[in-house]
Amino acid sequence: QVQLVESGGGLVQAGGSLRLSCAASGGTFSGYGMGWFRQAPGKEREFVAAISWSNDGTEYTDSVKGRFTISRDISANTVYLQMNNLKPEDTAVYFCAATPLGWGRRRANNYTYWGQGTQVTVSS
Repeated sequence: QVQLVESGGGLVQAGGSLRLSCAASGGTFSGYGMGWFRQAPGKEREFVAAISWSNDGTEYTDSVKGRFTISRDISANTVYLQMNNLKPEDTAVYFCAATPLGWGRRRANNYTYWGQGTQVTVSS
């Protein structure tokens, strides 16, 4: 059974950094597109970043461009989200997602598998 497990969330002051990890198991993910989404209290889940199966394509929502970087270690079945210069508005539960399409991009409906999420809280 496919499982995605996020880690690395926590409490950080504005301007600080966190690195989220998502470990995938239960399958071969070398051909999968991966993505990060987030959901703040009282808001809908939104796209944050995505990476293609071949590592040659990345996409970010405008609000995180220049601050967040998505990457993956194919051999380790792990995807990362490096978050720098964090802002209070980045506070949310962050979810990892995987799609066998190879390039899920920003559409949540493209993703088949989801993790349980990790909380990121940025204090001002």
